[in-house]
Amino acid sequence: MSLSLKDFRNFERLEMDFPAGGLVVTGENGQGKTNLLESAYYLSLLRSVRGARDVDVVRFGASGFFIQATMCVPPPDAHELSIGFERGGRRKRVRRDGAVVDRLSDALGTLPVVMFSPSDVELVSGAPGGRRRFLDIMLALSSRGYLHALQLYRAALDRRNAALRDVAKSGAHARTAAIEVWEPPLAEHGAALMRVRRAWVNRVASLFEERCEAIGERGSIDLKYETGVDANAESIEVALANALAAKRASDLRYGLTQTGPHRDDLIMLLDGRELRTFGSAGQQRTAAIALRTLEAETLREARGAAPVFLLDDPFAELDLRRATRVLTLLREVGLGQTVLAVPRDSDIPDELTELPRCRVDNGRVEFPRTAS
Repeated sequence: MSLSLKDFRNFERLEMDFPAGGLVVTGENGQGKTNLLESAYYLSLLRSVRGARDVDVVRFGASGFFIQATMCVPPPDAHELSIGFERGGRRKRVRRDGAVVDRLSDALGTLPVVMFSPSDVELVSGAPGGRRRFLDIMLALSSRGYLHALQLYRAALDRRNAALRDVAKSGAHARTAAIEVWEPPLAEHGAALMRVRRAWVNRVASLFEERCEAIGERGSIDLKYETGVDANAESIEVALANALAAKRASDLRYGLTQTGPHRDDLIMLLDGRELRTFGSAGQQRTAAIALRTLEAETLREARGAAPVFLLDDPFAELDLRRATRVLTLLREVGLGQTVLAVPRDSDIPDELTELPRCRVDNGRVEFPRTAS
């Protein structure tokens, strides 16, 4: 992969090639290591992996940013992707193989990427929204059908929530037709999301336990999809439609839709107790890493090639034994092109010391003179 940046985060200009096997990026904190990984992930998600607005990733004082990359995914197919954003008009334009992409969703996942970082522990310890986002990103990048259903569901959800607020403001609670009209599409597309999510969880649950055990976790590990709707009903559409109708009066009081896949959760259990609440920091981190390996495998199966692995100092809070087991597991999953970012050369695990190295210093990437 070759990468070109202009005015992205603290990079004024950057042109670099990533070796086929990958690269180790070193540099002190705050110099741009994570920004470099973020730019690579932007090529997949078309937005910041850290949830930042486009205007906030523009380099200070610049009018916009530009990212361009040439990649082989899957080999030997080569694709060129460029993304430009103008701060003034808040406009983003994407080109794929030279052609303007009218719908951003058509370019999503052009570069399949999985990112590991210490903050991944929040996937387990944090709020349900983070786990839903994990599911939605992974499944949308691996299935166009899921992405389409997700877009339609969110559009109907926004309109039903707006209708709830309008009806509540007008005081005409008896006239709920404006709310009810959005319930059939919510039921239809929400059911589609729930089926795919549940099928994925059922398919990987035993593998999730195996991965946690391989990293070093003891005890019975379980992965479940939790929903407020009977996901085993003969018709999930009917069950979701009935739940929406039953909650309509309560939704009016709160001004939002309280039932549906946008409220569901991915539950992880250790010996029958929720890891989110009762797990130690080490147990939560183990579960998060296992989730990322399942994400990588899901993308690989969907795309026919291993995703790019972005490792943002992921072993910083792991002991040597667990870090070694994680690397062994990643190799078994099938490491693709790997970009590891760590503060110092001494932080590079022995298993990755063969990768070429570069150093980031204040938004500049420097390669050793001896590098070939």
